[in-house]
Amino acid sequence: MKILVVAATRAELAECCHTFNLAEGNFIQHPRFDLLITGVGMTATAFALGQHLSAGYSLVVNLGIAGCYDRNIPLGSLVNVVNDEFSELGAENKEEFLTIDTLGFGKGKYAAKNKSVPLNLPEVNGITVNKVHGNKTSIAAIVNRLNPITESMEGAAVFYSCEQLDIPCIQVRSISNYVEERDRDSWKIGLAIKNLNDWAIEFLTNY
Repeated sequence: MKILVVAATRAELAECCHTFNLAEGNFIQHPRFDLLITGVGMTATAFALGQHLSAGYSLVVNLGIAGCYDRNIPLGSLVNVVNDEFSELGAENKEEFLTIDTLGFGKGKYAAKNKSVPLNLPEVNGITVNKVHGNKTSIAAIVNRLNPITESMEGAAVFYSCEQLDIPCIQVRSISNYVEERDRDSWKIGLAIKNLNDWAIEFLTNY
């Protein structure tokens, strides 16, 4: 069985696509793996996985860049996101946030299911958001409530989809910026993408 590699944008895996001579498109098949480009956000990700995810895959590998709440982690670093949560899924009750779990309508937190793939990367908890944080008040609130290390716009949707079909999955993120008031000049997107592609090429070559 093959691996399914999932990324929001082709740009995040540009060098990987070049190395493996992958054709253009959003779903590309290669002898070693398939690549699914979902588009940005949890809705696009869930829809794309609904079209292409199947029990025929032995592993799903979600790759991408991410924001980081922990300034002890250098920009460009790779992390293994082992737990991811839909941080906005629920309801407000005045100043209190009620999770989807508390409301009794499901669950908002999902875990990687990796029993056999040694990644040798720091394990962290992440959140998946519709709106990336860039306001001091909202940043303080989410840190106080969930204390995440990373945030992305897709990760928990991948974990959710894989759980529905009981397919092993991992999420590797490369840190492009710290979560703070928006300051593009401080971002290291190029470095993050280079390091992510270096890791992905080695992983997909040797797995």
